[in-house]
Amino acid sequence: MKTQCRNSDIISSLPQNIIDTILSLMPLQDALRTSILSKRWRYCWMTMPKLVFDLSLVHEIFDHHEHLVKSKIVDAIFHVLLLHNGPTILKFQIFIPELGMVTEFDQIILYISRKLNVKELIIDIPNTSYKLPASFFSLQGLESLGLTNCYFQPPVTFNGFNKLRSLLFDNVQLSAKALHQLLSNCPLLEDITLLYLGAGCMPNKLPTWLHLRYVCLHLCPKEQDSISSALCIIRSSPNIEKLILQMYDNRRLPIQESSMKFVDLQDGSSFTLARLKHLEIVSFSNNAFEMEFVKLIMAKSPVLKIARIEVNVRVSVDEELKILRDMIRHPLPRASPSVDLIVERQKTSS
Repeated sequence: MKTQCRNSDIISSLPQNIIDTILSLMPLQDALRTSILSKRWRYCWMTMPKLVFDLSLVHEIFDHHEHLVKSKIVDAIFHVLLLHNGPTILKFQIFIPELGMVTEFDQIILYISRKLNVKELIIDIPNTSYKLPASFFSLQGLESLGLTNCYFQPPVTFNGFNKLRSLLFDNVQLSAKALHQLLSNCPLLEDITLLYLGAGCMPNKLPTWLHLRYVCLHLCPKEQDSISSALCIIRSSPNIEKLILQMYDNRRLPIQESSMKFVDLQDGSSFTLARLKHLEIVSFSNNAFEMEFVKLIMAKSPVLKIARIEVNVRVSVDEELKILRDMIRHPLPRASPSVDLIVERQKTSS
């Protein structure tokens, strides 16, 4: 009996759900190598619900010429796609250098748009601005989308992603019209992260997102278009529970004297944030408009529990103390009597 136990093939006797979990935790290159373990494992990788093409796929060949690296990457990706049994992919991610592979990336997206039902798509191509092909906009099964370093220009026939629940844009180039076209046609959105909001002034009205719970926006308090877009999104999201505003300073722009009045021009009385519990302002510099923006949000949030202000590292200690003194002397108007206001210095990477 002991001899039989020692000789038994434990790896091959694992339940399929355990095998799927093991494969999902491996880099794709290692998952492909499991095909040599046994007959049972030979084809297991072909049904992997998550395909992540990242630097682990090619890290061993980066010392070679660029054209060889490109060839190896393309061969590896299409080898996996052509043998994958699909059709549903829970997560499809590309995070590899561009290397003059625009045509190949277009072909990859065209293939998955025709052959696979992708639920989550993440595209991050460093050191470039990849223009998404027309086939990308036909991925109507998407529930989660993350784009970094991309150029987003939908065709006029684009009607949004009606199943999309999560959206992240980081350094994505798009026009105000394209942003409005997208946001107006994603009725099920639950969380939005826009680490780019300089697309220009959007219309004052967007559809109301009843499902939206989390919003993270990257905006410049000196750019009225950026602030207008942020307010437009916030006003259209009455059920937000967590709001994060990451401020950035466009030093090329002067501080506008009219910024104090700008919130009033946006008709601040026309909305309320009845479910907002957590407000976070990152890289706060204490200019007049930022303070007015904080006042507006706090005045519209009757159940707010935490308002955290992270002061920009460029703000001096004396200025930080002045912020605290001013808040004590002139308390911010607040709709919630129990909000905990926290002011702290932005942490620097050591």
